[in-house]
Amino acid sequence: MATNYLEQLIAEWYEYKGYFVRRNVLVGKRAKGGYDCELDIVAFHPETKHLVHIEPSMDASSWAERERRYQKKFVAGRKYIPQLFQGIELPTEIEQIAVLVFASKASRSTLGGGRLILIEELLQEIFQELSDKHLASSAIPEHLTVLRSFQFVAEYRQAVFKALKGAG
Repeated sequence: MATNYLEQLIAEWYEYKGYFVRRNVLVGKRAKGGYDCELDIVAFHPETKHLVHIEPSMDASSWAERERRYQKKFVAGRKYIPQLFQGIELPTEIEQIAVLVFASKASRSTLGGGRLILIEELLQEIFQELSDKHLASSAIPEHLTVLRSFQFVAEYRQAVFKALKGAG
């Protein structure tokens, strides 16, 4: 399935953590064709009953434009997500998260009604988890290619840091 890098990374991260993940879900089918909205990532953890809707972006739009766009997506998520996992009893609360690359949290911690996370925070969480997962004993499944690449970076971080210092 075609997807962007941030969506791939986040979907893999949640799948690795035990969630059932749906990606690029079209919702709100219109009578004359098309859909109201696309939800980038919706994930459900069957043991913890945690339901999360994540919308990542590399945009450099104004906060006003982002607020409008994320509010539309998060409203659609609250409306349509309860029907996405047929046969599974879902919680009524949906955690909604906006993940941004080009942003600062100096003036806000939410966006469109959801929690705001910066990519650097997500990467820190991922690398903290992977820092003690050695390739020889705890290899990330090979179908999670982005996370497995990160595991290689974590495993060989001294060589990577040396190369980065030499490049600067």
